[in-house]
Amino acid sequence: MKIKLSEVAKQVQGVLFGDDIEICGVSSINSAKEGDITFLFSKKYLDLAIKSNASAFVVAEGIKLDNRNIIVVKNPPLAQAIILNLFFPIEYGTGIISSKAFISNNVLIADNVTIMDFAYISEGTKIGYNSVIYPFVYVGKNVELGKNVIIFPHAVIMDDTKIGDNVIIYSGAIIGSDGFGYAFTGKEYIKIPQVGRVIVEDNVEIGANTTIDRATLDETKIGKGTKIDNLVMIGHNVSVGENCIIVSQVGIAGSAKVGNRVILAGQVGIADHAEIGDDVMIAAQSGVSGKVENGSKLAGTFAIDFKKWLKIQAILQELPELKKKIDEILKRS
Repeated sequence: MKIKLSEVAKQVQGVLFGDDIEICGVSSINSAKEGDITFLFSKKYLDLAIKSNASAFVVAEGIKLDNRNIIVVKNPPLAQAIILNLFFPIEYGTGIISSKAFISNNVLIADNVTIMDFAYISEGTKIGYNSVIYPFVYVGKNVELGKNVIIFPHAVIMDDTKIGDNVIIYSGAIIGSDGFGYAFTGKEYIKIPQVGRVIVEDNVEIGANTTIDRATLDETKIGKGTKIDNLVMIGHNVSVGENCIIVSQVGIAGSAKVGNRVILAGQVGIADHAEIGDDVMIAAQSGVSGKVENGSKLAGTFAIDFKKWLKIQAILQELPELKKKIDEILKRS
C-alpha cells in the first residue's frame, strides 16, 4: 500500500511540513526504513529520530525536527491508531463455511460469514453478516452474534448470550459461564442455578482468557465501546457502562455496577454490589467497595482519594526520620 503524506495528514487532522511523498509502511522509530512513517511523541526521543531512516514522522505539537517530513497532530495516540488502521485494516474472513465445522439445526447464518474447521455452532444461534468464527470455537444454544463479529480460537460463547456488532473476542475467553452462586445449609453449599444471560453491546473487545459470567436471573451487561484486557473476571449480574477500559487481572464481583468511561487499572478488585460512577479512575491493585462518586480518582486498598494517597506515600518515605525526631523529643521530656 502506498499513500501520500497529504492524505495521511488529512486522515489524522494534522499539519504537514515538508515534501508530499508517498509512504508505503509504518514502523517503530528504531526499525523504520526508507518509505516508512513513524511516531515521535516525546522530545526525549529526538536523538533516535535524528538517526532514524524513516521518511516521515508524526509528531506531537511543540516538537521540532529540522529537515524531515513531519505531520504535527494534537492527539498523537489517536493519530497512531488511525494510521495503523490505514495500513493494517482488520481482515475479515473468506465467506466460506467449512465442511469440517459442526452446525446444528435451526441456525441462521447471514451472508459472507466465515466458519472455520472444527467450530461448533449449537441450535437456535443467529450469526450476523461478515462475522468470522475461528477453529475450535464453541457457540451455545440461542446465541445471537451481530455483524462483523470476530471470535478467535478456543473462545466459548455459552447459551443465550447476545453479542452486538463489531465485537472482537480473543482466544480462551468464556462468555456466559455460570455465576458463582451458592446457598449454605449450615453444613454444605447448594448451587443456585444461573439462568440469566450475558449481553455484550457493539464495538466491545474482550481479551484472551477473560471470563464474563451469566446472570443469576436477569442480565450481565457490557456497554458499547468498552475494551476489556486479558485475564479479567466479571461476575454475575454485573453492569459495565460504555467506553470503559478494564485492564488485565481486574476482578468485578457479582451485582457491581460500573459507570461510563471508567478506567480500572491492573488487578483492581471491585466488591459485590459496589457502585462505580461515571468517569472514575482507579489505580492498580486498588480494592473498592461501596459507592464511588462520578469523576473520582482512587488508589490503595481500600481505595481512598488519589491525592490523599499520594501525600500518604510521601510521608511514608519520611517515617524513619520522623520517628528519630519523636524519640529525641520524648527523651528530652
